[in-house]
Amino acid sequence: MTQACPVLRLSPSAVSFPPSPPSTARQSRKGSFDGSTEGGLSSSILERTTDNHPSYPLPPQNSSKGVLLQDLKTPDSHVERDSRLIRLTGVHPFNVEAPLSDLYDEGFLTSEDLHYVRNHGHVPKCEDQDIYDWTFTVEGMVARPFTLSLRELIDTYEQTTYPITLVCAGNRRKEQNVVRKSKGFSWGPAGLSTALWTGVPIAELIARAKPQRGARYVCFEGADELPNGYYGTSVKLNWCMDANKGILVAHKMNGCMLHPDHGKPVRIVIPGQIGGRSVKWLKRITVTAEPSDNWYHIYDNRVLPTMVTPEASADLPETWKDERYAIYDLNANSAICYPAHDEKVSLTTGLDKYKVRGYAYGGGGRRITRMEITIDKGKTWRLAHINYPEDTYRLAPEGEMLYGGRLDMWWRETSFCWCFWEVGIGIAELEEAADIMVRAMDEGLIVQPRDMYWSVLGMMNNPWFRVVIHKEGHSLRFEHPTQPALMPGGWMERVKKAGGNLSNGFWGEKISGEDDDTVKREPQREICMINPKVDRLITLDELKGHGGENEPWFVVNGHVYDGTPFLEGHPGGAASIVGAAAQDTTEEFGAIHSENAKAMMPDYHIGRLDEAALAALAGSAEECDPNRAVFLQARAWTKAVLQEKVKISADTKVFRFKLDHESQEIGLPVGQHLMMRLRDPATREAIIRAYTPMSEGTDKGVLDVLVKIYYDTPERKGGKMTQALDSIPAGHFVDFKGPVGKFEYLGKGLCAVSGKQRRVRRFNMICGGSGVTPIFQVLRALTKDHDDPTECVVVDGNGVEEDILCRLQLDAMVGSAKHRCRLLHTLTRPSPAWTGRKGRVDKALMEAEIGPCEKAGEDMVLICGPEAMEKSVHAILSGMGWTDEDIFLF
Repeated sequence: MTQACPVLRLSPSAVSFPPSPPSTARQSRKGSFDGSTEGGLSSSILERTTDNHPSYPLPPQNSSKGVLLQDLKTPDSHVERDSRLIRLTGVHPFNVEAPLSDLYDEGFLTSEDLHYVRNHGHVPKCEDQDIYDWTFTVEGMVARPFTLSLRELIDTYEQTTYPITLVCAGNRRKEQNVVRKSKGFSWGPAGLSTALWTGVPIAELIARAKPQRGARYVCFEGADELPNGYYGTSVKLNWCMDANKGILVAHKMNGCMLHPDHGKPVRIVIPGQIGGRSVKWLKRITVTAEPSDNWYHIYDNRVLPTMVTPEASADLPETWKDERYAIYDLNANSAICYPAHDEKVSLTTGLDKYKVRGYAYGGGGRRITRMEITIDKGKTWRLAHINYPEDTYRLAPEGEMLYGGRLDMWWRETSFCWCFWEVGIGIAELEEAADIMVRAMDEGLIVQPRDMYWSVLGMMNNPWFRVVIHKEGHSLRFEHPTQPALMPGGWMERVKKAGGNLSNGFWGEKISGEDDDTVKREPQREICMINPKVDRLITLDELKGHGGENEPWFVVNGHVYDGTPFLEGHPGGAASIVGAAAQDTTEEFGAIHSENAKAMMPDYHIGRLDEAALAALAGSAEECDPNRAVFLQARAWTKAVLQEKVKISADTKVFRFKLDHESQEIGLPVGQHLMMRLRDPATREAIIRAYTPMSEGTDKGVLDVLVKIYYDTPERKGGKMTQALDSIPAGHFVDFKGPVGKFEYLGKGLCAVSGKQRRVRRFNMICGGSGVTPIFQVLRALTKDHDDPTECVVVDGNGVEEDILCRLQLDAMVGSAKHRCRLLHTLTRPSPAWTGRKGRVDKALMEAEIGPCEKAGEDMVLICGPEAMEKSVHAILSGMGWTDEDIFLF
């Protein structure tokens, strides 16, 4: 039997039901905590309070437990457990989660009773009288290996206590198993729990052992003997030595000695990483040069590529050993707890709003900074209020002790606990909606993906959490995705049993309103793009014979067009048409061309493909060699992975993409742009837009693209591409193609427009907002070359000072060529502190800074900005005598 855990007793004045806002609340380092527990945080949370500082949660009291009947005939017959826990792997081994509502209702800290358990086999037995004599070793590539007993760990080292949320890498795996059975058992969304852990930072033990040069990893091994040896794994040595990572050798949980299921008597606790790295029943700490070779480190806790099937995975030893597929940090994740599964809300009670509530967590110490809720499948979003109980511990006074450990978190730059979110939604809105979906974003701007990434072990499942709404008489009934283990229920199982495809991009169901004959829609105007008098059949050989620059033919919707007559007049330049030669450009054409452009197509229509050509072209997608020297390809889309997003202003970010290899050159001429292709997160339609990157075309390995994000507002819809791009997480692929464009700066005043070269004495560059990017490229080229004699003046128009993009770089460029370059910023909504020019880019400014065209054919104006600005500037310049030959609009 386990030793009884002392129950913490507080005076009535020290307990708040529920917690109230602290009167002396201070701003924490990472935000504020208002003390509110609206949204279901149970009144069972005890709080430590004094007159001098705010409160922080203490654990709920444990209920009485005993050895359950199911365990009497198993090796775990010595372990007392709570009968409410849901068994996920039958009777034995013991793998359980709490009912989701019970877990949420217990509040920020989870009791020992409801804390989830992941056991690979039987629980090692350690009698109470033997606890303090339990030993573990610190060995390997160290100068001073040693063996330590739990008694020495407690007596010799200063103890630390702080809250940590542990999460199983399989949390929410049941959703993946419904789509396609993985090799893992079916966790629901309650495979996580939070507790106060007490122990010694592992850095102190490793420092005592003195790691040797070349050591890079720390391996852990437990006492649980399994079919493939003892359970073990590893993490990096520098993580263990980093106090911000918070890795503990722990011996207490919620003030009590460890329960047998949670590692009695001593374990590793690694905050921010998957629970599988926090080895229980610790016996060995080994410092090594390589990752652990333990069977469970290699064949467990991995996310293999999605195309690896359970059958194929049995014969891929090198794939399993590939450390790139190992999981360490948790990913951003969240779930809806209320409304609960099968909860009903009456429509006749007069209730105006329902408070939707749930949890979220990040990984690697990254804080969840945004919770977004949609009731229209991602077309619009609303923000939820986030409650961070973890922050209250940061405000504990200096010297505060809790359960024998120092509560000292004020300095730490990491967040290791779940948070709670809530948002009120009108009952009338819910009645009209088909579902509720949520997504979380962490401080690294990593957002939950819309779609599932299925993998053979079913780990790290974190797509948007979706609850379906059913209208049943005078009430609403809510349906969660799944129920844990073999429990029936959930919209995913229902849809699959009905023959729905859960991978169809619409959660296996039709979009709300589809095939609804009662809704009268304005018929979409069809643009005829063919010449009905043309009835020529074109073979594949004929099409391929026109794949060059002289007579480029291309295909849209099975019909063939000759782009030769429009090479010079095409707004995207001849390269756009030549790059599409002999290819099916249906998706690309439809995504980027207006109705006016489509109406012009009959003039270029020359026939239609025969059936053999259609079939051949459908399966002839051109593959790009990942080892090629140049990234951009004119005739094929090529992928780059989003590496990070860097916030530049309130609505502008630099998106950094990683190319195929470090020495791969971007391959974009100065002044030209590239095409980016992405799928709309709601409709899955292709979105294609042109951008001029910030990177130079000769840069290698990475590609930086500056993007101004046009968000939805009550008055108008935002930008499809920019919002879709902003919503994707790091690690997501984006397609690129190029170069395209009619303008190219060749250097020393020489440029080419539509392939025709001309010499320019002076460039007059006018831009606004994110239109600075092509101007930036040209300006950088002509100022970087100190022998370039070209003069230039740059006029940059914006609303407020914060809108000026790349300001420091622009200033530096012009500053390096002051004798021939000038830069002017003008603001339409300046602050009182602004000393520069005020107003729009108007006629007065044009007359003062640009002037009339003095030398036609030698001077040139480059314009890029919002459409209204471009039209206005063009009209002003035309009135000043500038001709279209000397004005170029990017």
